[in-house]
Amino acid sequence: MITIGHYLVLASFLFVVGLIGALTRKSAIIVFLAIELMLNSVNLVFLALGRYFGQLDGAVFVFFIMAVSAAEAAIGVAITVAFIRRNKTTAIDAANLMKW
Repeated sequence: MITIGHYLVLASFLFVVGLIGALTRKSAIIVFLAIELMLNSVNLVFLALGRYFGQLDGAVFVFFIMAVSAAEAAIGVAITVAFIRRNKTTAIDAANLMKW
């Protein structure tokens, strides 16, 4: 039987992997994927706790987080595509060379 502890261990592992990916990678696309992995680990925690306590609140939070995550992904991809077209690279280090 899978207990809530299993879900929490899996979610913390996914969060740590996403955090390491977001802090160590230089490609903007990989950083966005790592952030999405972190958001999905939080969703797993909300769903697991909602199921454990028999509440529907966790699923409602997950719905809103997924909506915000989709908007963040759309805006992030648009900014990344514009950045790649301008600088011909996905390296985040080139972002400090942008002129406003």
